[in-house]
Amino acid sequence: MGAGHSHPLHLPGTSPVHRLPAEVKIVAAFLGVVCVVVTPREAFPVFAGYLLVLAGVWAIAGIPPGWMARRALIEAPFVVLAVLLPLTGPDPRVEWLGLSLSEPGLLGAWNILVKGTLGVLTSLTLAATTPLRDLLLGLQRLRAPAIVVTITTLMLRYADVIAAEARRMRLARISRGHDPRFLWQAGATARGIGSLFVRSYERGERVHLAMLSRGWAGRMPQLSTDRTTPRHWLTAMAPVAVAAALAVTGWLTT
Repeated sequence: MGAGHSHPLHLPGTSPVHRLPAEVKIVAAFLGVVCVVVTPREAFPVFAGYLLVLAGVWAIAGIPPGWMARRALIEAPFVVLAVLLPLTGPDPRVEWLGLSLSEPGLLGAWNILVKGTLGVLTSLTLAATTPLRDLLLGLQRLRAPAIVVTITTLMLRYADVIAAEARRMRLARISRGHDPRFLWQAGATARGIGSLFVRSYERGERVHLAMLSRGWAGRMPQLSTDRTTPRHWLTAMAPVAVAAALAVTGWLTT
């Protein structure tokens, strides 16, 4: 991937968190999410502790909370699901503002909302402090399946190409009188999507043939030869150790 392929979820910086190797941050984020998932849903103060740990990481990395909050709206569909659970859950029920709410439904909604939010915030923190190219490098160093790294690399490399093709097709339709606001032009929009799929497939075939002609052997080349030191692991595992302690506290207090 070239350097020009940035991502809106990445916030460039030079903080200690940004400088950590990608594979270290991937493992730390995964273990942090595991700690959140295994925490009993009744351990309410523990989840506040997880948020404080993330806030500490944001402060070190220089990530504004507002920047993070705006991108966390991606979980909105899950929030809708969580809101419905108290209304449709089983007995026993409690009365609140004239509504009959299910107690198990309330706990289930809380469980989905708090764990989903913390998982999304952890993922966003990883994305904000790690460029896409470095994430791929981290997966490669963690011995992820070669086919996964290859597919992900090509997908990210050509997402911008396909998006640009879609924009050109849309401008061409508009210049010929197409107005996507009209319902009766939905057929033209659908045909345009089909045409984009065919063009993308044909482009993929041409790219694959070009790769084969240049000696492609089924594996991505080694992107970097830099080595991760024990200090990097100790630094990244510090927040994970706090999260693990919080998870144990949650089990001991419920």
